[in-house]
Amino acid sequence: MEPRKDRYDKMKYNRCGKSGLLLPKISLGLWHNFGGVDTYENGKKMVLKAFDLGITHFDLANNYGPPPGSAEETFGKILAQELSGYRDEMIITSKAGYLMWPGPYGEWGARKNLISSCDQSLKRMGLDYVDIFYSHRPDPDTPLEETMMALNQIVKSGKALYAGISNYEPERSQQAFDILKSLGTPCLIHQPSYSMFNRWVEDGLLDVLEKNGVGSAVFSPLFQGLLTDKYLKGIPEDSRAAKAHGFLQTSQISEEKIEKIKALNLIAAERGQKMSQLALSWVLRDKRVTSVIIGASKEAQIEDAAGILESPELSQDQINRIEAILK
Repeated sequence: MEPRKDRYDKMKYNRCGKSGLLLPKISLGLWHNFGGVDTYENGKKMVLKAFDLGITHFDLANNYGPPPGSAEETFGKILAQELSGYRDEMIITSKAGYLMWPGPYGEWGARKNLISSCDQSLKRMGLDYVDIFYSHRPDPDTPLEETMMALNQIVKSGKALYAGISNYEPERSQQAFDILKSLGTPCLIHQPSYSMFNRWVEDGLLDVLEKNGVGSAVFSPLFQGLLTDKYLKGIPEDSRAAKAHGFLQTSQISEEKIEKIKALNLIAAERGQKMSQLALSWVLRDKRVTSVIIGASKEAQIEDAAGILESPELSQDQINRIEAILK
């Protein structure tokens, strides 16, 4: 199938820090629902729908699945069969740092792990290079210089166009930026979690990014699906919280949080938005957020996310009211 000719008409793109790269305001993450345990056809439909909506940024990691590696294999198959002529219109990313294979070299931030992980990811996706390769998490035991030198080597060998870091605290981020700059491979982007219920990036990280001209692509903007209208009347059987292996557990769904979501949902309704759309608009209110990475299990969720671009930006009054609810 040919992608839509008008796919770039409605999507908005932000400059990533002080680089030449533009990222769509909405990006698609393949953390869940694209693994070997999932239906290939559904994954394919979601990627094609995203591309048709002008979403050019597809975010992966070596361990995404389950099983680990299978999301990259799925994406590689979709690329080869459906989108092989459109590689240069896409930003494809991967990461390494979480447990990927057994033994002492299958996780963390050693040069051995990062470089072999990058090679494996390229093979699984059938690519010559990724656009961004990330250190997925800081390693408390490996010198930061070694991890950053590995990212530098990956970029300079042509296996990635840009280097990024994910889940690094503000101070360690600054150190990473300084090392990469000294090596001649400036850090393009940081990928932290950020949502109405998880605001740690506001305690210094966004300031560090702004100071260094580094962009951000934030993940879990819906707090694993809690910031939607899904849980307003209890926990549905088909929800993430109902699954024993999910990251969102029933213990996290407190009565206090539900009351806040109900109040926020009223503001969403005033704006003609769904609760999930309000949560995305809120994250993007800060201009230091380049892109928000959404997860999806069906095409309609991707359409909903892209729909926020047709809503007005949050007014100061709405931001103040949201702040009062969140406090």
